[in-house]
Amino acid sequence: MALLQISEPGQSAAPHQHKLAVGIDLGTTNSLVATVRSGMSSVLIDDDGHALLPSVVRYLADGNIEVGYEAQAAQSIDPANTIVSAKRFMGRSLAEIDVATQPYQFVETPASSEKPSLIEKTIQIQTRAGVKSAVEISAEILKSLKTRAEKSLGGELVGAVITVPAYFDDAQRQATKDAARLAGLNVLRLLNEPTAAAVAYGLDNSVEGTYVIYDLGGGTFDVSILKLSKGVFEVLSTNGDSALGGDDFDRRIFCWVLEQSHCKPLNASDTRLLLTKSREAKEWLTDHANAQITCFLSTGEVIDLTLSAKKFNELTQTLVAKTLNPTKKALRDAGLTIEDIKGIVMVGGATRMPQIRLAVADFFKQTPLTNLDPDKVVALGAAIQANTLAGNKSDADLLLLDVIPLSLGLETMGGLVEKVIPRNSTLPIARAQEFTTFKDGQTAMSIHVLQGERELVSDCRSLAKFELRGIPPMVAGSARIRVTFTVDADGLLSVSAREMTTNIEANIVVKPSYGLSEEQILTMLKSSFGAAEADKQARALAEAKVDATGLILAIDAALQQDSHLLADAEKFAILEALSQLKALIDGVDHHAIHQATEALNVATEAFAAKRMDASVSRALTGKDVAQLDL
Repeated sequence: MALLQISEPGQSAAPHQHKLAVGIDLGTTNSLVATVRSGMSSVLIDDDGHALLPSVVRYLADGNIEVGYEAQAAQSIDPANTIVSAKRFMGRSLAEIDVATQPYQFVETPASSEKPSLIEKTIQIQTRAGVKSAVEISAEILKSLKTRAEKSLGGELVGAVITVPAYFDDAQRQATKDAARLAGLNVLRLLNEPTAAAVAYGLDNSVEGTYVIYDLGGGTFDVSILKLSKGVFEVLSTNGDSALGGDDFDRRIFCWVLEQSHCKPLNASDTRLLLTKSREAKEWLTDHANAQITCFLSTGEVIDLTLSAKKFNELTQTLVAKTLNPTKKALRDAGLTIEDIKGIVMVGGATRMPQIRLAVADFFKQTPLTNLDPDKVVALGAAIQANTLAGNKSDADLLLLDVIPLSLGLETMGGLVEKVIPRNSTLPIARAQEFTTFKDGQTAMSIHVLQGERELVSDCRSLAKFELRGIPPMVAGSARIRVTFTVDADGLLSVSAREMTTNIEANIVVKPSYGLSEEQILTMLKSSFGAAEADKQARALAEAKVDATGLILAIDAALQQDSHLLADAEKFAILEALSQLKALIDGVDHHAIHQATEALNVATEAFAAKRMDASVSRALTGKDVAQLDL
């Protein structure tokens, strides 16, 4: 009698089946993907054994796209179409970046027709493949990681936890979610990078206490203070700078080289070449006293300089100090002193720099914890959280209590900001506050949502605007408008406004002005689906042509050598089939090429048998039976 697998309605019939979920560290310089296998989190590697994927995307002339090491190798020869550090452009305007050191042709256009009243604009880059946003570029990196994961795990992913800097604002978080959606990923959660690192570190070491997560990546800096206790990871405070990272250390070397060499103004190719050499010098100085910087510019000039570790420390001491100011603020916000800190976890490749570790050790009066790879720890923690959210059993009950990095509020009369949710509030959170009308008989109210710590609207980030209409005409100050802010576990915001006497309500899921509109996302998704079909057809055509070419060469060689084995009718049939294939091979119909290849194979079957017989006969001619190895 057969056994039947039964299940509750809506549940899997195979409860033991492990759901495939991953954690992704979408980094400025490098990105990684990790998963949990047999209760252990591990980083997934590519076919060449690389764990890291350089966050570099190149758009080729033939319409193809390179991601990772191939693209990185071309960044100095094709700088305008090879995009590096796209994460620094996520959710930002042109005014917020240093254009002078970027070899790209920037295009700045309104992000969405849905909010024409907002002055914020999104960064886009002109490439040979058209205008590309940071969201689209990041999506290519995520696609590559998704492909790696599905190939390694042998199935489709149910979802991914993607990490973001703790100090990413709402616009940058939404841009990250948009990129994941374009890449075909189901986002289980956006997780702050320091929190992910704490998860990986805490579970691996079974530690408890209050820890500082010092996270200096390629383009962002975060510091978070977390309390770890019995599987509960509670973020007490967070601070940082989303425009400070290892790239800035590279630029200090770059500027020093320009000062020392007195070379002519650089073109885009030379700029990218010198920035690459600067990064290599920075990495070399991690373990050496001196670094040689040698490169040949397109102008014929030769740069040959030696940078000492001592000089590098002098050049970057202000950058190191810039990481300690947010650290002090985070301690103050948490109401702690350095004596309360049990350990400092170093996260991000830039924390390998000796001057960083020395400065942190000096500030906290203790040696930082570095026993986990700073490049991998964030992805490992994200994988643990993804495994839990996917519904797989976990050996440890894990509760994450994260915080919102920046205050959220509304514009009030006089261009002032009224904060509704203060920074460092634990997520998820909902807060409501009542407002009233300013004029007699006022029947509508404009709700302007802002993010930031400043008191004036002009100094904060504008997130959204919407209107509440239908307010009963009353004397100024009589109406009661209740505005509710709700922030989910990803740190994304929705706002509603209700007039309390009539219950008229308006609401908005905040789509920041730096994000993409729904129409833009749908257009990109449709485009990617269309491109996928085109790519499939192109691959089939290329494979058919390769097979056909190989067969043609083999048949031509065989006819030259053994055509005497064929009768005239047999030879004519083969030549006819060969001619038909040669006529089709330059076409674009892969089905026709494949059919002609098969027809030629059939036509030459008897010829192949005759050649085999003749080959055996030649091998045996003149041999004695006793000489044969039977």
